[in-house]
Amino acid sequence: MSRPEHQGPPELFYDETEAEKYASSSRMTSIQSKMAERCLELLLLPEHPCLVLDIGCGSGISGGVLAESNHAWVGLDISKAMLDVALDGGAEGDMLLSDVGQGFRFRPGTFDGAVSVSALQWLCNADQKGHEPYKRLIAFFRSLYACLNKGARGALQFYPEASASCEMITSAATRCGFGGGIVIDFPDSTRAKK
Repeated sequence: MSRPEHQGPPELFYDETEAEKYASSSRMTSIQSKMAERCLELLLLPEHPCLVLDIGCGSGISGGVLAESNHAWVGLDISKAMLDVALDGGAEGDMLLSDVGQGFRFRPGTFDGAVSVSALQWLCNADQKGHEPYKRLIAFFRSLYACLNKGARGALQFYPEASASCEMITSAATRCGFGGGIVIDFPDSTRAKK
């Protein structure tokens, strides 16, 4: 089975049919919820409610996890169909249609943390003429760094296609001011490595 990001740009791949299928899959909901919980755990947020940016919020699954933990959230996604599914499903966060590879603008220090579940790998592809993955990652990480509070964390879960993807992502993040690194859950598994 081919990777979704090889089948076309996300705004086309996640059309109305695919968005509905994604949101109605109990398997997908379970997996995405667990990954969002893991991201939230890695953020090390304080006990009080925080404002979290959900990058690639899709159908609102990870936003639901944030809301269950009493955090407010703002979501960004490139697929209008996925955002429509989130709205129809009663998602509690504010959501914006956005290509994060072009960067995004919020006031500096707006967010207490950021999560992203299964979205970052899409930026590693050149889906359109003029898309250069490294430049898109730089625009993404610059925007993210600017909108986080000082000392805030981002937990970005993704499926790397190859070690070169991890290196490119790490290089772009470091160049934009981020420290830390990559945490690999299930490193010995070829199927569950995240």
